[in-house]
Amino acid sequence: RSTHNEMEKNRRAQLRLCLERLKGLVPLGAAAGRHTTLSLLTRARLHIQKLEDQERRALHQIEQLQREQRHLQRQLEKLGIERVRIDSIGSSLSSVRSDSDQGESPCWGMD
Repeated sequence: RSTHNEMEKNRRAQLRLCLERLKGLVPLGAAAGRHTTLSLLTRARLHIQKLEDQERRALHQIEQLQREQRHLQRQLEKLGIERVRIDSIGSSLSSVRSDSDQGESPCWGMD
């Protein structure tokens, strides 16, 4: 019988220790005085649900931002390809101009 009483005493001490730790982790609000085990566990459950909701929203936002990043990356790549085309067209035009400038230079000297 005394062994059983000692084990029960240790179990209750362990339970009190765990509840004290939980009290330190759960925001208790303005009424941070004495709480029953039930009220503490209820607040802990609500706090966990709130954290899970925040995590879901954060993950959703991360997914949205990743989609936006991929979209912007595709636009950037597309603009890079267009720039290469524009640069190549511009260099073609400048070489045509320089060829025509060379062809016209003797005329300038004849005036």
